[in-house]
Amino acid sequence: MLQNLAVRIAQGRQTIPDVRATQPAGFRARPVIAADTCASTCSACMQSCPTQAITPTSDTATLQLDLGRCVMCGECVSACPKGNIQFSNNPQISATSRQALVVTQARPNLDPIAVNTALRRRFGRSLKLRCVSAGGCNGCEMEVNALSNVNFDLGRYGIDFVASPRHADGLVLTGPLTRNMAQAVQMCWDAMPEPKILVAVGTCAISGGVFADSPALDRRFLEQMAPTLYVPGCPAHPLTFMTGILNLLGIAS
Repeated sequence: MLQNLAVRIAQGRQTIPDVRATQPAGFRARPVIAADTCASTCSACMQSCPTQAITPTSDTATLQLDLGRCVMCGECVSACPKGNIQFSNNPQISATSRQALVVTQARPNLDPIAVNTALRRRFGRSLKLRCVSAGGCNGCEMEVNALSNVNFDLGRYGIDFVASPRHADGLVLTGPLTRNMAQAVQMCWDAMPEPKILVAVGTCAISGGVFADSPALDRRFLEQMAPTLYVPGCPAHPLTFMTGILNLLGIAS
C-alpha cells in the first residue's frame, strides 16, 4: 500500500489545470489569413484544398476559409506563394453556428461563444452525453474517448458520457453520417428526453469532410437538426471540445 502511494505521489498532478489557457505545441488549429491581397490570377491554395474549404469572397480579391470543411492538412500553407495562410495552435475554434466557422481576411477571429443561459441553468452542474460514431474513421472517436482520461478529465466539470441515450442530455455525433447509420442516429436522438443538445464533432460530422460527395452518405438528420455546438477538426482536439462546451455552459476552468 505504501509503495502504491509513493508511486502516485511520484506521478504528480497530470490533469491540465486550465484548459482554456493551453495551446498544444505542434497542433494545427485556428487559421490565420494575412491581410495581403491575393493576386487575381492565383488560386494555388484553393486548388490544393482537398475539401474545397477555401473560396474567394464576393469581391474575389480576398479569401475565406471554412473550418467546417477544413481538415487542417496544411496543403494550402505549402501551396501559397506569398505565405498568406498559416495555422496557429489555438484550439478554441468551436462555434454555435455554421456560419461562425468561416474565417476571412476581414474577419480573422472567430466569434467567442456566448453563454447559453437556459442551457447553463439546466446542464451547468451535470451534463450526460451519448456519443455515436456515424461512419467515422475512429479518429474523432479516439479524441472524444480521451476526454475521460487523466489529462483532460472532463468529468471534473460534471460532464460525462453514458451508454444509454435514455440517460443522456445530448448527442455527440462523429463521422460523416452514412446511410447505414442514419436510422440508428435518429433512433438514438428520439430516445433522449427533452431538453437535449446536439454536438457535431469533427469535419466529417459538420460537413461530410472528404466524403461530402459520397453516395454512401445520408445527412438528412443534420439538415433537419441544427447542432447546438460545432467542434471542428480532423480529428477534433479534446481541448476544442472542452473549451467549446465549457464556454457554452459558462463553466469556469
